[in-house]
Amino acid sequence: MRVVVIGGVAAGMSAASQVRRRDPGIEVVVLHRGRDISYSACGMPYNIGDPKRETDDLVILDAASARQERGIDVRTRQDVRSIDLERKTVKVRELDSGREYELTWDKLVLATGAAAARPRLPGLDAPGVFVVRELEDAQAIKAYLRATIVKKAVIVGAGYIGLEMADALHGLGIEVSVIEKAACVLPGFAPAIIAEAKQELERNGIDVQTGVGIQSVERAGADLVVRTDSGSVNGQLVIVSVGARANVELATAAGITLGETGAIAVDDGMHTSAADVFAAGDCAQARHLVLGRPVWIPLGTTANKQGKVAGANAAGADERFGGIVGTAGFKLFDLEVARTGLGEADIAAAGIAAVTAVSHHHTRARNYPGDKPITTVVYAERGTGRLLGAQMIGGEAVAKRIDVFATALHAGMTLAQVEGLDLSYAPPFAPVYDPILIAASVGVKQLTRVPKAA
Repeated sequence: MRVVVIGGVAAGMSAASQVRRRDPGIEVVVLHRGRDISYSACGMPYNIGDPKRETDDLVILDAASARQERGIDVRTRQDVRSIDLERKTVKVRELDSGREYELTWDKLVLATGAAAARPRLPGLDAPGVFVVRELEDAQAIKAYLRATIVKKAVIVGAGYIGLEMADALHGLGIEVSVIEKAACVLPGFAPAIIAEAKQELERNGIDVQTGVGIQSVERAGADLVVRTDSGSVNGQLVIVSVGARANVELATAAGITLGETGAIAVDDGMHTSAADVFAAGDCAQARHLVLGRPVWIPLGTTANKQGKVAGANAAGADERFGGIVGTAGFKLFDLEVARTGLGEADIAAAGIAAVTAVSHHHTRARNYPGDKPITTVVYAERGTGRLLGAQMIGGEAVAKRIDVFATALHAGMTLAQVEGLDLSYAPPFAPVYDPILIAASVGVKQLTRVPKAA
């Protein structure tokens, strides 16, 4: 029996490794288009910001080790051209030699990931313009920074990656402008979180332009000129970070069903619409536990877990992926920012009647040195009190506190139940009423408040 996995990063290598653990007698072949497998894409902005570190630090498992230590036939620089579901074959082209061949499979796992969104605008393919998605992107950016005098960088997009790159490049002594088409940085976050994030950017000298779209990038001598709706910004480096799209071309051409999000439709066992074909990671949908329907939120944590389930089931098991609540966080200079569950736009789109509660508290006991402010926003369903989502920004321990809210979402807890949680207290770590409990308390008061008569 042979299991073929297309894609060798988070979901792909998790799937391949799981097949090998479940049944060492199964032949496992991983076909990967790039040179490096199993790397930490989330760590790339931090690696770029440290000239002393090599990008090899981001590689968790190299192809040679996967072959020798795990017995997985990892083939890099392989471009899978097509899938034949009836004959159970894939057509492959070796990128370095140009040789083409067919490979048969008994079970197939699609872990083709996602690609950085690239607006169709003039000049975005010019030297010095980069995206941050694949390890090759990080390698190219670091090589460019070594070879080029970069005094000013322009970042297009103010989501997680764009702001992480602003932090990283600023740390290298580079002046940074951030241009965002939406009306604010961090679209999808609550106004209270957005305001503090913008203040932190400006406090560190980042030029922030929101509500501004770009029209083109032009080369002018050593400079790149970013033409915008309101003028232009010059720099020697441009980072385009405007989102991603699921790599579904192979699946579509083979006749595999896509979901409403545009990613591959899968059930909880990661089965696709095609027999003996699974999909996992950034190319696949996931069931959102709060909304109760499929969504597409590409995150490394989800990819690894989905890959594990897909691999187990390809080896004959009957595992189930438990779903997601969309938990994510990142560092922004001296602040931590994180969210889980639904935000205001998600709640409105779902037509849920909800309350929003904003609270401001402290990360430690006031009488303990190093206390830092923290802002929390929680959303709860009106009537039931069910927690819908939470967002936080502050100087420390934000990322781990958001995990408490994520756990509460998985459990389907109400805000009143969150308020009653028995959380740890010690002055170096938290006030006697943790910010989580304060946020829940403020939310409960909002839920029980009688609306004023019109």
